[in-house]
Amino acid sequence: MSDTPPVILAAEPGSFPHSVLAERHPAIIRQVRDAFPYGPEQHRALDALLENCTKGVVEPLPATASDRAAWAAWGADEYTGRSWFDVPWLWSESWFYRQLLEAVGYFGSGPWQGIDPFRPFKLAELDAPETDEELAALDALDGRPVDEQAAALLHGSLWGNRADLGFRLSDADAEGRNAVPGLVADDSTALWSLLDGADTLCLVADNAGRELVPDLLLIAHLLAQGRVRRAILHVKSYPYYVSDATTADVVDAVRRLTRAPGAAADHGRRLWSAMADGSLAVRAHPFSCAPLPYQEMPDDLRAEFTGAALTVVKGDLNYRRLVGDRMWPPTTSFADVTACFPSPVAALRTLKSDVITGLAPATEAALVAAEGQRWRTGGTHALIQVRP
Repeated sequence: MSDTPPVILAAEPGSFPHSVLAERHPAIIRQVRDAFPYGPEQHRALDALLENCTKGVVEPLPATASDRAAWAAWGADEYTGRSWFDVPWLWSESWFYRQLLEAVGYFGSGPWQGIDPFRPFKLAELDAPETDEELAALDALDGRPVDEQAAALLHGSLWGNRADLGFRLSDADAEGRNAVPGLVADDSTALWSLLDGADTLCLVADNAGRELVPDLLLIAHLLAQGRVRRAILHVKSYPYYVSDATTADVVDAVRRLTRAPGAAADHGRRLWSAMADGSLAVRAHPFSCAPLPYQEMPDDLRAEFTGAALTVVKGDLNYRRLVGDRMWPPTTSFADVTACFPSPVAALRTLKSDVITGLAPATEAALVAAEGQRWRTGGTHALIQVRP
């Protein structure tokens, strides 16, 4: 696009990206430090990362890092020596999580190899009383017409850990009565039209825990109703962005369902069987943790998405990668900015960052009038956008 805005940086004090690098990342380091009985070596490395990510410059990975060449191709050589705040925000966020894993020994040969530093937080969500309440709602949902079930499960997946909103069908008109609706774009009709006996659905997962469970419930429903023959769930290849889902998180979520009473356990057993027979497959492509937009995906991943009847891209980070992490005018065409994606694509996203496309002018005006620019990042609004 000739009028493409520049990528978002975090250099401006007071901006949302700046607050993530200056405040959120140091807080995450402290949380991770307290979550495990790490030894002196990990403590020193975490302290060094805290100093480096707030006051220092981008430093290269160790020469022995197996992914050093990949990160070099992704921009590490270009950005080495520059402030974290002066490189693309998407890149510096991803770099932070890669360096955090380096600090705790995730990629090393010692005893902390492969230990997810975010696992305690993910498991706490799965074990929370709120999860029991949300799963109990499935019992009542099972008696509703199939279309109502599908709509509720779609909204559960959309809102993540506000999934209970998706199960409350008794006040279906509440959304329309709000001055500024929570759902700022709704292409769900187009989404369902693409899932009517479709061969393959790809779903690019976002967060683990209570946000992954509704994604899995939606997949279980689509398989059971024959709306898709096969589903491919794309997750991260290693722990990323605190709560992003990995294969281990998928297993934890399915186990959580199978241990629940009532309808939830039925869904869990269905998912377990689907993974066993291949009608539900899990993928963890290395590009899942790349600090790049999907426009730059490698050929093998592009080929997999090309074969899908629909790819559903979940969550805020994946939305930024789908449309490009740029300060688009909110009325920019979603179809235009996703034209490079190789299959019909749908975005299910709760708004938690500045990036947004595809809004009607009247919707944007109403949001700004009611909330200024807070609507972009507060997580109180969501969207379902589809490019057939």
